[in-house]
Amino acid sequence: MTRFAIVICAAVAVAAGAYWLTRPAVELPNNPLVGQANAQETEIDTSSVVEMVQGAEDAPVEIIEYASFTCPHCASFHEGPYKQLKKDFIDTGKVKFVYREVYFDRYGLWASMIARCAGPDKFFGLTDLIFKSQADWTRAGGPNEIVGELRKIGRLAGLDDDQLEACLQDANNAQTLVAWYQENAEKDGIEATPTFIVNGKKVENQSYADFKTLIEEELGN
Repeated sequence: MTRFAIVICAAVAVAAGAYWLTRPAVELPNNPLVGQANAQETEIDTSSVVEMVQGAEDAPVEIIEYASFTCPHCASFHEGPYKQLKKDFIDTGKVKFVYREVYFDRYGLWASMIARCAGPDKFFGLTDLIFKSQADWTRAGGPNEIVGELRKIGRLAGLDDDQLEACLQDANNAQTLVAWYQENAEKDGIEATPTFIVNGKKVENQSYADFKTLIEEELGN
């Protein structure tokens, strides 16, 4: 269990190649689609949240990425370095890769709910689609237009309208995801995205060459 305050609006700025958080907070509507944000204090059990993982469970190096679907630097990472990381280390059994969402705003939360809607097997494929089209759906207009674009991405992954609506209207899941994010952000001291935890050590966003060197050092190469 965790006890926390759901806070209206996180202040966000872009600096030094990362999105920065002033505190682990998110604008959370009662209804994840169109309801009004509401500050409240509650206890939420986050044990039902599934960790999204790629690679061998017993890989010698574990990398946890903290990322927001509305963070352009996270999109850049997934469009470039991540693909090389997957080829060089995840697919070869050297790295266990764990992806954890950070919620700057309700739009990132909705994107997460879409990505998780089809389950772990399709999560990373949907994540790729969401990041690839980030510039389009985040600038689609108001909330209705943005969620409409996210629904289109879900349909591309094979989700039907009933599945999408059920996932997006699940307010309990939305609150659980926010609580889970806040637990993780506090535990690991997450202040910016993307941030990586490599075998327990926090690493800021950097070039793939530097990241590769760090991983190889962890592997003893």
